[in-house]
This record gives sequence, structure tokens and C-alpha cells, in this order.
Amino acid sequence: MRIVLWLIILLVPLALGPVAAQPKVNIEQSFADSLTALPKEELTVSGGFYVPAYSSVAMSQGKLRVDFSVTLSVHNASETQALVLKRIAYFDTAGKQVESYLKAPVALKPLATVSIFIPTDDVRGGTGANFLVDWAATGEIAEPVVEALMVGGVANSHYAFISQGRPTRTAGKK
Repeated sequence: MRIVLWLIILLVPLALGPVAAQPKVNIEQSFADSLTALPKEELTVSGGFYVPAYSSVAMSQGKLRVDFSVTLSVHNASETQALVLKRIAYFDTAGKQVESYLKAPVALKPLATVSIFIPTDDVRGGTGANFLVDWAATGEIAEPVVEALMVGGVANSHYAFISQGRPTRTAGKK
């Protein structure tokens, strides 16, 4: 009887299917130590990144779908200046926005990082998921490093890979 109960506990989440939505990440709370006050000076430099992400990947000639967790990390590569993040948005394969992670711009301390985690069971992004990250600064700044790390597995095989962000517009003065 106990074995049956344990099997039900373990298998019911699988029978319910993928999670429709995850609790929203609150960057301001989760990464309070990485953030600083927004600069009072005018933001004269800006840029954006497109970051491919894969919450699901087709394998075995398309007969098997492997789901991955996704961690988007945004690193301020400047040793001296704050980096203002204006938008972090997650899109699905069809280009529809799935989530927006900022209510208002936030400033990232020099050499600090924020990240967004999408669990394996959140497959809303699909095989062509992606993020858009918009940033700004008060003057010339080292371009941020923006990457997505995907981790997942099937049976005894585990996979991990990184997708680097690509600039969507040239960093430069407004």
C-alpha cells in the first residue's frame, strides 16, 4: 500500500502536464545586493541584446522532446559604472511575449549580476524561446555580458549548453 501511495505522489505531477506559469521573479528583492540607485545623470548610451534560449529541444529524429531549465544571466562588465536595465522580456517560439521581468528600470552595480530562472517544467517558451534585454548607461561603458544557460536530461544523459546574447542595436549615444 505504501509503495502505491509513493508512486501516486511521484507520478501525479507528471500526469498534470507542464506548468502553465511560474511565480514571477522579483529582481528588486532577489538581487537587492546586486542593485544600486538609478543614476541621476542622463542615460546617454544604450543598447539591447537578443538571447536565444531553448526550453525544449527535439531529439531522436523529432520523436523525443527534451525539456531544459533556462537561466538568463545579465552581467555588468564595467568595474566603475552602474548599468541600467530597462527591459528583460521572455518570448516564445511564435514571438509572443511570455513574461516581462522588470516593472521599472533597475541599476546594476559594477561587476554585479542578475539572473532569471525558468524551471524545466515551464515549457511555455518552446524550441525557439528567446529573451530581449535593453540596457543604458550615463556614458561610455563596457558592454554587458548576457547569456542563457540551458540544463536538462533524459534518463542517464545530461546536457548543458550556453547561448550568448547578440546585440540588437549598436551600443552608442542616443
